[in-house]
Amino acid sequence: MSAFRTASGGRVDRASPLTFSFDGVTYRGYEGDTLASALLANGVHLVGRSFKYHRPRGIVTAGSEEPNALVGVGADEAHFTPNLRATQVELYEGLVATSQNRWPSLRHDVGAVNDVLGKFFSAGFYYKTFMWPRSAWEKLYEPIIRHAAGLGRAPEAADADRYTQRFAHCDVLVIGAGPAGLAAALAASEDPEARVTLCDEQAEMGGTLLHESDAVIDGFSGPAFVRDCLHKLRTRPNVTLLPRTTAFGFYPHNFLGLCERVTEHLAHADPRQPRERLWQVRASRVVFATGSIERPIVFPDNDRPGILMAEAARQYANRYGVLPGRRAVVFTAGDSAYRAALDLKAAGVEIAAIADLRDDPSGPYVQKARAAGIPVYPGTSVSGTAGRLRVASATLMRKGWTSGETIACDCLLMSAGFTPTISLFSQSRGKMRWDEALDAYVPAESVEGERSAGACRGVYALADVLADGEAAGHGTDTGGASRHAVEAIDTGHAGFRGAAFHGGDPRTVKAFVDFQNDVTAKDVRLATQEGFRSIEHVKRYTTSGMATDQGRLSNINALAIVSQEIGKPETAIGLTTFRPPYTPTTFGSFAGAARGRLFDPVRTTPIHDWAAERGAAFEDVGIWKRAHYFPQGGEDLHAAVARECRAVRQSVGIFDASTLGKIEVVGPDAAEFVERIYTNPFKKLAVGGLRYGVTLREDGFVMDDGVVGRIAEDRFHLTTTTGGAPRVLHHMEDYLQTEWPHLDVWLTSTTEAWATIAVQGPNARKVIEGLVDGLDISREAMAHMQMREGTILGVPMRLWRVSFTGELGFEINVPAGYGRQIWEAVYAAGEPYAITPYGTETMHVLRAEKGYIIVGQETDGTAVPDDVGLGWAVAKKKHDFVGMRSLARPALSAAGRKQMVGLLTREAATVLEEGAQIVEHHEQADALASGSALGHVTSAYHSEALGRSIALALVRNGRARLGETVDIPMPGGRIAAEIVDPVFYDKANERLDV
Repeated sequence: MSAFRTASGGRVDRASPLTFSFDGVTYRGYEGDTLASALLANGVHLVGRSFKYHRPRGIVTAGSEEPNALVGVGADEAHFTPNLRATQVELYEGLVATSQNRWPSLRHDVGAVNDVLGKFFSAGFYYKTFMWPRSAWEKLYEPIIRHAAGLGRAPEAADADRYTQRFAHCDVLVIGAGPAGLAAALAASEDPEARVTLCDEQAEMGGTLLHESDAVIDGFSGPAFVRDCLHKLRTRPNVTLLPRTTAFGFYPHNFLGLCERVTEHLAHADPRQPRERLWQVRASRVVFATGSIERPIVFPDNDRPGILMAEAARQYANRYGVLPGRRAVVFTAGDSAYRAALDLKAAGVEIAAIADLRDDPSGPYVQKARAAGIPVYPGTSVSGTAGRLRVASATLMRKGWTSGETIACDCLLMSAGFTPTISLFSQSRGKMRWDEALDAYVPAESVEGERSAGACRGVYALADVLADGEAAGHGTDTGGASRHAVEAIDTGHAGFRGAAFHGGDPRTVKAFVDFQNDVTAKDVRLATQEGFRSIEHVKRYTTSGMATDQGRLSNINALAIVSQEIGKPETAIGLTTFRPPYTPTTFGSFAGAARGRLFDPVRTTPIHDWAAERGAAFEDVGIWKRAHYFPQGGEDLHAAVARECRAVRQSVGIFDASTLGKIEVVGPDAAEFVERIYTNPFKKLAVGGLRYGVTLREDGFVMDDGVVGRIAEDRFHLTTTTGGAPRVLHHMEDYLQTEWPHLDVWLTSTTEAWATIAVQGPNARKVIEGLVDGLDISREAMAHMQMREGTILGVPMRLWRVSFTGELGFEINVPAGYGRQIWEAVYAAGEPYAITPYGTETMHVLRAEKGYIIVGQETDGTAVPDDVGLGWAVAKKKHDFVGMRSLARPALSAAGRKQMVGLLTREAATVLEEGAQIVEHHEQADALASGSALGHVTSAYHSEALGRSIALALVRNGRARLGETVDIPMPGGRIAAEIVDPVFYDKANERLDV
């Protein structure tokens, strides 16, 4: 048996011993232990070093709020995880744990010199010390600080574990499986139609009832009552129980993130099972039953190993059969610590003294403690502790004394009352109020569909907690009597906040408010002296309540100290923001399966393999792999693109346009919806007609463009840019669901449902007319910007007569599964015409010759349609469309806006660089650029058709400057270029209408 393990009792399985190691030393524990309880059972209190001062630190709590016992767990780098809380790490055979933030060892840490130099490291020292001189910051301070920053170490190998994600819906989600949560889940699940989910971050549900020693509920002990409740819940098919599951975040519309630890506690987990599962839950109602956190007391040297929370010590004794020490001093401001003292005394711990900050403590537990012979010191504080790596004594000081009484002890238990856990309620944007009786913030006004029950809203008496949980589960008003018969002594809600009196010099005493960040009471006071009045500012100046603590242990005490120093109530100081995740959550659970090859999946079109077989060079466009160009006979990019351009202009080319975004808009109000989304009119577009459309953001700037085809009176086929498909669909869904929910419309992404084959060039009609089944595609029967439905070689087809090259063009849309088959058939039919496959680079050149824009290239997020030559596409008589009102803002039509123009360099062979700045012309080519930039080059290519370079650009007042010369400053000198019309080729569009 371990040195501090009780002979019997607790909920560990003593028939299942386990071996584990900590910092290379082997210890023994039992199944059901946490790493923290097993370490305490072996007399190990020193578990880490503090962040700033590297002071020795021990286990303080028994839950997820633990600030000190952060360890790395894992026998190899691929399974190593830093910063796990030892209080939550379940023991398993062979577990390997290491302490953090120390060198060369935990007992002998060189960094402890910071404690000696602590007077130089007061709050905000880095703001004052490292600002000057600049050279010292770069050469000395920054490297040292970066080396010292952070907690733990990142593993060197990739994470070998698996993580999964799951979406779920329920009618009632109960968070926390203590007495309030169990009562809420039982009440909610009485309705067999209600889907109820109960989650709890601990391995075993039951909360405080698992270590309850004297309460009786319906004739059951606390643990027995838990067992009965869970049995009932497990037999109800409408209930889902999720132990080892932390609700880490509350998001709008009752959407919550839960992280379930699936195999983390197993020594030999099935490799097919995930380590963690991320639940994304949408709940109709949420019940917060998250309990409360025991509040530490701020007193000198309150951070030594062996000093822990009184309720945590009670939990270790009753639930794990572990003694935190042999001789204890208890420091309290309420009755609950007396209950802990009595339970520990019954377990075999000598209680040397109870120091109570209250002048006249009274109550059933106080009387029991005195009757048990425990010395009680009223109106007494702990003025200091001693001990190197573990507390060895505590000095008690009564009010009015000039010196204290030192009492030997190997553990000290503290309790300043309890603070409701309101983190998730705060995340839900609920409003809190300050409760004077509780000395704490409690939930007040809800914004979402949630309700708090039990201790998390300041209800502590067990009978009231059960009644509160039942009411929350039923969704009725809280209050009323519980249906459970409860026999329990209420410990009340007395507490204390702020720093306890100690009689020492406040300038030298280290009384810690935040254990993890080494923030002392004097640091908080210094912040107020420096002028900080808001707790949010004090938090950032001192770092109190940051890192994994997030103020759970430190917030109330820091608030009280600031309140006392500036003479204002806590409500005037504010409350720090509680942000998700509630506790540190692994990156793996957020990533899920999106890692390795699945992190950025390679998305290819049905024609991809055909292109690869012919040696195509590919580029990433949005989320797709697209053929960039098709080199032949050792051609480089420029030679291949020139050949491909000639082929399209002179005969025919074939292009894979399958990556274009495609959205099907269907429903009685489809035309009205499309009319509101695009700037130009679509209600009167005839069935079988095509129209180019522009979509704007709410601010009036161009978001995307594409061609829209009307399939039927109630059906449209919309196309978007390759990279814009998800963004445009989200934009449309947003408006449909939030602004126009009355429109009877369905939106469906069909991007991957269709393969699109563009056949472009003077011979395009000749290539495909023999393939389409009985469809007249002559110039007279099918004009430019018209579409037809039919079949091609028996395959269903939507044929569009549309061009992005300026040549006669068709786009063949067929089901994706037939994409390669039809592509090969078209290619074979085009061989007599020397059909040439071309890639995205050629497509860019051909469209630039025609002055066609590419959204994201000719637009920069601040361009309105008129800026890029699309003023004609903005309807003047439409009632409304997205962005219409923004276009009326004077700034968006003011003189001096940048407008799209063409550029022709003086030297025809000189191709400009995209993104290059444009300035006023200077006749001396080597003169430095002067004045502000007029604009920038958006596209630049060598044009095979024109035999020279061309460029598109956004230039201030560009259309008014046609014929002027501007300069493009480059490292080799200034390049002169003439501003011209952006349409370089076939201005009359004669080649489209053939």
